[in-house]
Amino acid sequence: MSTAVVQSAEYRNNQKRKDTFISIFIGIFAFVWIFPILWTVWTSLRPYNDIISYGIFSWPRRLTFDNYINAIQEMKIGVYLLNSLLVTVPSVILTLFFGSLVAFVVTRYQFKFNLWILLLFTAGNMLPIVLTYIPVFWMFIWIGELFGNRNMLYNNYGGLILVHVGFQVGFATFVLSSYMKTIPKEISESATIDGANVFRHYWNVILPLLRPALAALSVLMTTWIYNEFFWALVLMSDDSKRPITSALRRLQGQYVTDFNLLAAGAIIAAAPTVIMFFVLRKQFIAGLTLGSTKG
Repeated sequence: MSTAVVQSAEYRNNQKRKDTFISIFIGIFAFVWIFPILWTVWTSLRPYNDIISYGIFSWPRRLTFDNYINAIQEMKIGVYLLNSLLVTVPSVILTLFFGSLVAFVVTRYQFKFNLWILLLFTAGNMLPIVLTYIPVFWMFIWIGELFGNRNMLYNNYGGLILVHVGFQVGFATFVLSSYMKTIPKEISESATIDGANVFRHYWNVILPLLRPALAALSVLMTTWIYNEFFWALVLMSDDSKRPITSALRRLQGQYVTDFNLLAAGAIIAAAPTVIMFFVLRKQFIAGLTLGSTKG
């Protein structure tokens, strides 16, 4: 009996040490992750002259929101935010629509190449951007010249939306197909027996059951596409058409850059996604584990 008590005490002590180690590790990791954000906020509230006079690591003489006011004026926040919405909203809707269609086909119907189709869409997300941006760029130019309009896709919202859809639909297909496998096959069989055609089966039976998955994915996709910078820089030659992430370039001087002003602009650009995270944090957290289980 005493041996069991000793073993139980040793187990509790080992568990406490493990919990303490994990807590310390998570705390250090959280600090390393959040420190640059806090430093950016801290820098955005300091006047530029204060840093010039007393140094970056000095205690500020005063804190002000002047950097935010100047950033809003110089970034033309309304124009670039509208550009981001014009790209992000259609991209998310089309990505979820096409992803759910492909996932519906490869999970609800059995045919010879359904697994290969799923692997093909998934593999598309594994290609580095540096290997694809040159072919995509020349493809956009070639298609435009083929139809007699060089800007048919290049320097056009439609082209940028197509790129986002093309690169995100693979991930959406993979996640939605994993989620769709948890839906009982009997539901699809009942729909078929009742005479539902393929589109009615998808639209009226399966799609309503995908609402939790679609809600979580929409939060993730919106965050990724809204914060994307590279494709807008490559495929948009007109600066006035670029999304808000590109507007930060307007805050850089030719010879000297006010990093306090740039920090304020970065906080402003990130604000919509931060607000969306807090409003829809349950769906966002669900999206991190979506598709991790199989039926």
